[in-house]
Amino acid sequence: MAKIDGPPVMVNACTGKMGNAVAEAAVRAGLQLVPFSFTGESEAVAIGNIGVSGIPVELVPPEVRQQALEDVRRDYPGLIIIDYTLPQAVNDNASFYSRNGIPFVMGTTGGDRDQLRADVEASGVYAVIAPQMGKQVVAFQATMQMMADQFPGAFAGYKLEVEESHQRSKVDTSGTAKAIVASFRQLGIHFADNEIQKVRDPMAQVDHMHVPENALQGHAFHTYSLRSPDGSVGFQFQHNVCGREIYAEGSVDAVLFLYQQIQQQTQQRLFSMIDVLRAGAMR
Repeated sequence: MAKIDGPPVMVNACTGKMGNAVAEAAVRAGLQLVPFSFTGESEAVAIGNIGVSGIPVELVPPEVRQQALEDVRRDYPGLIIIDYTLPQAVNDNASFYSRNGIPFVMGTTGGDRDQLRADVEASGVYAVIAPQMGKQVVAFQATMQMMADQFPGAFAGYKLEVEESHQRSKVDTSGTAKAIVASFRQLGIHFADNEIQKVRDPMAQVDHMHVPENALQGHAFHTYSLRSPDGSVGFQFQHNVCGREIYAEGSVDAVLFLYQQIQQQTQQRLFSMIDVLRAGAMR
């Protein structure tokens, strides 16, 4: 693949399936993959180094990440980081990137999202933060929000049931489901985030959510069911994804979008995937 006009990209952490998929997508797109990846200490010890599309990647444990970042920033000017780590690491990682003035795309879900945005805005670093990187799913999410803005209270009195199924390794509740639920609340439905049903049992995923068996290790199935107070009217919305490619490709698009904003020195510095879509920044 020919090199394109874009920044060098560092993916944290390439040890995970999502991070590895993103790193491969970046290479396919012609971006320069930085051959280092920040990871947890136990992962660095247990795994050693890894390879992405034939590129050796050195794993960097937490205790030396500051020095490693300084070296990487010197050797790879214009660096942008993509983060796919763990929910419990979101805020610490974002603070680390922000303190060092490194632009980043945060694809990891979970953490304190309000604090995350506040810290990034205070730092003035360029960043794309989104719980959902799949462009088509983001478009659906934006459509639901537009409906909520245009017709607040339209579903008042309706009952809502939300089920989301992901691979067992995903420990937190779907950020996309939470975002859609927020739109439903604006539409007049009383529903708390803790009412979202997480389906992580493989048997239930196959039998109830109809996840293909070959997608059990990588999928995102969401179903939102609404019923009128008397039960005579029903609505159902679904978005089902098998694999990780949709998120990996969207993450690369987010990097290219962020790179353009940096080149243009835009006043706005914190973006979402909806901003990426509105800019038409998709390959």
